[in-house]
Amino acid sequence: MYKPLATLPLLVLAAWPLQQLSAQNAPDSLQQKHLGEVVVSANRRPVTLDHVPSSVTIVSRKMLDNQMAVTTDVTDILAREVPGMAPGAQTNSNVGQGLRGRSVLIMIDGIPQSSPLRNGEVDLRSIDPAVLERVEVLKGATAIYGNGATGGLINYITANPKGDKPLSGRTSINMTGGLTGLKNSVGGRFSQMLQGRAGRWDYMVSGVYEQTGEYKDADGKLVGPNYSLGETETWNAFAKVGYHINRRQKLQLMYNFFRSQQNSNYTLVNGDIAKGIPATGTPGKPVGEPTGAKGNHNIHLVYQADSLIGGTSLTADAYYESRDDIFYVSFGRFEGGDGQSHTLDKKKGLRLMMNSPLLNRGGFTGNLSYGADLLNDITSQPLIDGRIWVPEMNMLNAAPFAETQFTFWDNLILKAGVRVENVRVKVKDYTTLELTNGANVTPSIQVKGGDLNYTAKLFNAGIRYNRLPLFMPYFSFSQGFSVSDIGLALRDSKVNDIKKINTEAVLVNNYELGFVTEHKGLRFELSGFISTSKLGAELIFDPQTELFNVSRTPERIYGFEAAVSYAVLKNLDLSATYSYLEGKADTAKTGGSYNVYLNGRRIAPPKITGTIAYRPVRDLEVRLQYLGVQGRDRFAKNAKGVYNGNEGAVKAYNLFNLAASYKLNAKTMFTLGVENLFNEDYFPARSQWFMQPGFYAKGRGASFNVGIAVSY
Repeated sequence: MYKPLATLPLLVLAAWPLQQLSAQNAPDSLQQKHLGEVVVSANRRPVTLDHVPSSVTIVSRKMLDNQMAVTTDVTDILAREVPGMAPGAQTNSNVGQGLRGRSVLIMIDGIPQSSPLRNGEVDLRSIDPAVLERVEVLKGATAIYGNGATGGLINYITANPKGDKPLSGRTSINMTGGLTGLKNSVGGRFSQMLQGRAGRWDYMVSGVYEQTGEYKDADGKLVGPNYSLGETETWNAFAKVGYHINRRQKLQLMYNFFRSQQNSNYTLVNGDIAKGIPATGTPGKPVGEPTGAKGNHNIHLVYQADSLIGGTSLTADAYYESRDDIFYVSFGRFEGGDGQSHTLDKKKGLRLMMNSPLLNRGGFTGNLSYGADLLNDITSQPLIDGRIWVPEMNMLNAAPFAETQFTFWDNLILKAGVRVENVRVKVKDYTTLELTNGANVTPSIQVKGGDLNYTAKLFNAGIRYNRLPLFMPYFSFSQGFSVSDIGLALRDSKVNDIKKINTEAVLVNNYELGFVTEHKGLRFELSGFISTSKLGAELIFDPQTELFNVSRTPERIYGFEAAVSYAVLKNLDLSATYSYLEGKADTAKTGGSYNVYLNGRRIAPPKITGTIAYRPVRDLEVRLQYLGVQGRDRFAKNAKGVYNGNEGAVKAYNLFNLAASYKLNAKTMFTLGVENLFNEDYFPARSQWFMQPGFYAKGRGASFNVGIAVSY
């Protein structure tokens, strides 16, 4: 059993979800001047963002469009827009791209895409950004939709039908390619969306197809093909149908399919880290099936009813998710032949949430949200040939919750609540695979299965005061819960019974203090945080076996984030962010001596972003975007004269993107994007700290993206 500390504060708050969130389609910095008008579904009910006592980042449709003029890689888009998020690596894997040093739960309209049972770290690329209305990012531990969000939550909110016409739509076509080597680098993208409304019905359908060419570095050489987004084929099919039963009731059904797989014409040539030689490729068809998301299906049915007895509202939804993610072939790792693994994950869930007003008199208002979540998650990681690497894990997660929000004198906001997690994971008897690494052989073991049970009461609390626009402070305490990659522990078991494997869950306590300043066209936010846990889940490289093992030691992570935006003129906007993060582990388990730095897989180097948006004429906007990844060097080299895996030193690099959009008329828009405008020759942060020859690949050199979009 997993039980949290009994000395938790009495004032509590069940984490506030971000299920429905909208942002104005004004320029980004102007948007920030009216945060009281931005609607966020804190408490699983719409409230304004200035009533949320924690750090939240909203990536609006306008922001997505601005970034998509350059790239459609959502991992890169979020790295540029979200303070506290680690930089991406231009691959279909988001290894190391966490939030505030911990795992992040990825969702689509509240449907979990991540599986804490076996975290393959490929869940960020779960949907095409063309079908999104916005992205909601809640930073810090939270438990609003179940386990897995020890670092925060990213919720992709899909678009809703707009307008009153029975038929309208938008068609867009793009061409992409490398400016450092055009040969074989040209790709294309086609997107078609139709929507309409007829009587009580509304609908939206969308299809996206994209094929990228070869990715070239600053010297025009092929970027290492291991999980590269070069030579990648992406499909996305989306449909949403709604029926308005009456003014107070609505039924809505959504379906989304996403596939993104690399079909490379090159086999990997490992890099030489000691000599600084990057990974590249040689002509030839890679062994095995194409890597990437073979198929990700999401079905979501929602029923909403407002103004029931006593003013209570009701939201009930059911969902189904199924995904198959394929990884690269491991040569020489498995006795009995090379192997290629894939994670199979199926989720079925039900949710019921009601919201009732508690009081509304004078300057005092209050409400209570309550309900329950039920999730069945079945996850495994077999090899393509049928051998079992990670056995099937069948999880049933039931969680009742209740949360309150009170507003006093329109300016003082208090939130409090609790969520109770009840988790059972069933595992059948299985046999581990025999692993080999040169002279070292790990024998297979017959492991007795059984049930793993977890319970946890998760508390959160928050307060915010908005009396003075020049200084609006907030403080929050929040807890997150995760069963912490059970599959990794099961596949590497050295014992014959799962009861003997350390699969204890991780409970994270997150403390955040911040404030917001607003004055005319200026908005500034600063937040600092500390995140602690009695157990960690860090992957530590063992130089003897050259394998990664899970370290379960106490951890403390801390840092701060700053964001500023300023409307200098009506046609000139400036914005910038800075985020700093550090973390240590108490390897001796002394209860307070955090003596070893967490590695690069967990702790990202400091990050700076900046944007200049200029509109010289009404229909033309030009944006210069900056991303600066600073250095981090915390570890010593080993006896071989190189860093251990995940501990490599990161050298700083600076990237600039240019994006321009011109509105020819009310229905036609032209876009031009240049990625890596000054053709920086660099290794992404992950290539540097990962210390794996196959992943020691350079970043993409200067490249272009030209497009046209027509609405009708």
